[in-house]
Amino acid sequence: MADLTAIAALALDGAIGWPRGLYRRVGHPVGLFARLIARCEAAWNRPDHGFWTRRALGVLTLMLLLFVTIAAAVALEWVAKTLLGRAAWIGIAVLAWPALAQRSLFDHVRPVATALDAGDLPAAREAVSAIVGRDTARLDEAGVARAAIESLAESLCDGVVAPLFWLLLLGLPGVWAYKAVNTADSLIGHYEPRWRAFGWAAARLDDALNLAPARLSGLLLCLAGGGGWRVLWRDAGNHASPNAGWPEAAMAGALRLRLAGPIAYEGVRHDKPWIGAEGRDAGPHDVARALRLYLRACLLLWLATAAAIWSM
Repeated sequence: MADLTAIAALALDGAIGWPRGLYRRVGHPVGLFARLIARCEAAWNRPDHGFWTRRALGVLTLMLLLFVTIAAAVALEWVAKTLLGRAAWIGIAVLAWPALAQRSLFDHVRPVATALDAGDLPAAREAVSAIVGRDTARLDEAGVARAAIESLAESLCDGVVAPLFWLLLLGLPGVWAYKAVNTADSLIGHYEPRWRAFGWAAARLDDALNLAPARLSGLLLCLAGGGGWRVLWRDAGNHASPNAGWPEAAMAGALRLRLAGPIAYEGVRHDKPWIGAEGRDAGPHDVARALRLYLRACLLLWLATAAAIWSM
């Protein structure tokens, strides 16, 4: 059932994504995670608490988030099975569909490619600012292209491969537990003093849950691009994250580009190492190339999922 659910959820996401009209009316399920995390953070991540107290309360926040998420997912799965019987996989697929982001990711990166292809750097900066956290106001064309391509590569893992992985492994509770942890990591799993203690548990658990999916993402990109293996093995470790470097290095190698390197956050320059240093700078048309590679990798993921079903 989990495999049929996965294929149906992939099909729904690929066909319609999460429509903007639906988002305007009801938001997105991860917004519920964000609200719970924000309330816990406001109440418990107080500067008058010591480091270890804030770390313990961060662990408690994550445990509460996971308890609520898994309980809700188990209950919804039970309702679907009770009401739909043998067709329950259809209902579960609908419930799992919002956890995937194939279409959404493509739709967010495509405006960057369109603006760069048209030579409209201000529009490209604005479009890329919606998908990355770095400073974008002074990025040149290469900087905008790198930012978009890096985000696309990393998000292939945490927006597509990892949710599918946990859906196949643990069903509806698995995929939404992953999304809850990933949301917590994006909100509080930072190294800055405010978050270092409170967000520690979210960051470490997110790292653990992405270990296998990140490496699968790198494999898919190299297969889809017909190369990039040498850069993947050599440069996957040139990233602060134990996972994000794998799809980024695969993308850099497959497209023969150099990614990462020095960037700025909130006006502070960070001299990060290059990934694929021997590659050329990303140009105006490379975001479109990266999107085509992304689509081929998604197709391979579909085929691999179908093959897994056929072999069972």
